[in-house]
Amino acid sequence: MKTTSLNVVVLAAGKGTRMHSRLAKVLHPLAGRPLLDHVLTKAVALNADRVVVVYGHGGDAVPSAFAGSPARFVLQEPQLGTGHAVQQALPHLLPGGYTLVLYGDVPLTSVETLQQLIAGSRDLCLLTATLDDPAGYGRIVRNKGGAILRIVEEKDASAKEKRIPEINTGILCASTEKLGRWLPLLQNSNAQKEFYLTDIVELAIASGVRVQASQPAHNWEILGVNSKDQLAWLERVHQLEQARLLMKRGVTLADPWRFDLRGQLECGRDVSIDVNCVFEGSVKLGDGVKVGPGCVLRNVEADSDTEFAPYSHVDGAVIGKQCRVGPYARLRPGTRLADEVHVGNFVETKATDIGSRSKANHLTYLGDTTVGRNVNIGAGTITCNYDGANKFRTVIEDDAFIGSDSQLVAPVTIGRGATIGAGSTITRDAPADELTVSRARQTSIAGWKRPVKMQKK
Repeated sequence: MKTTSLNVVVLAAGKGTRMHSRLAKVLHPLAGRPLLDHVLTKAVALNADRVVVVYGHGGDAVPSAFAGSPARFVLQEPQLGTGHAVQQALPHLLPGGYTLVLYGDVPLTSVETLQQLIAGSRDLCLLTATLDDPAGYGRIVRNKGGAILRIVEEKDASAKEKRIPEINTGILCASTEKLGRWLPLLQNSNAQKEFYLTDIVELAIASGVRVQASQPAHNWEILGVNSKDQLAWLERVHQLEQARLLMKRGVTLADPWRFDLRGQLECGRDVSIDVNCVFEGSVKLGDGVKVGPGCVLRNVEADSDTEFAPYSHVDGAVIGKQCRVGPYARLRPGTRLADEVHVGNFVETKATDIGSRSKANHLTYLGDTTVGRNVNIGAGTITCNYDGANKFRTVIEDDAFIGSDSQLVAPVTIGRGATIGAGSTITRDAPADELTVSRARQTSIAGWKRPVKMQKK
């Protein structure tokens, strides 16, 4: 049970010059979400009592992007270094307990790594890493006994210090009370003329504190974003990690390097996903679902044994069992397919319910439509649901047959078992169990019987 308060300070004031963008660096997306959002999500997972985001470049765009967040946003102006940034947050911290310092452009640090860092904190614990190429990072300087003496930034490091492989990630956890003592003592006597947060290490040691260190499970957890190529690299690192977790749970991925998850994906048993698929929002796939190459699924629920053929785009749809969608189908929000429905190539649906075993296999638009069971919708059919000002609904009842190249002008109902002749424009309700044809004029033919499939000899 949690007995002390936890503050989380997120430093997000950097300009991001190398991004070459008007967008604040921490607002650039990774896996479909701003970099800063990944960090704030970790703070929530840690059950932080207070989250303070220190922002600067990008102005009000940063707090505006998180208007619903419980985090407090504090402006750092001017930007005088990391130590100065944490000084801006200090008045907003809850007293007692610990303060964890994170960075808005370091999105992939795991919750487990941060929990380990917090657990290792008595007065001050640093997250460090050992790199084959430590260039660009501040180095951890230890004495012969292994105790941490200080952190030296690369610009201020000697040639010997630059050969040290253990680096400072910048992430740390400190006693809030002691952090409040050390921060006002920082000096800017360095090459950058900035107040370095890392200088609290020497202040801590001078006050008799033994500085602890913790390391992440993976070195990619401490990587930050300063350029578009680094952002692209971290995107792939993140996606490969998501792919690995899915495969561990039994999902078949044709190629983990060509997979993108930008939300949550829940899969049953024997789900298979081909290359270049994108999943956004909340997607749930039942047992045996197959997703063909190039599909984009956003906020979708699909029941067992449904297949998405290549290059289908599905957004906000609920799909039953043993359905087939695509190829090249587009299902828009409000689409609901019952079991064994076929929606084929170049078919678009919106706010449409389709009953079990019904089919719309080619070149069709169904908007604001209710389709019954066992309905066949011919190629080129459209429901004309919009009069330029208002939307109206089309109802196609069970067992109806809609001939190719038909236009159903809503509001209109096609009766149970009705047949619409190809090329018809239907502006009035079509009676059940009759053939309705509207070419030169609309005519209903009483007593007409639908052809019966001939038996093969």
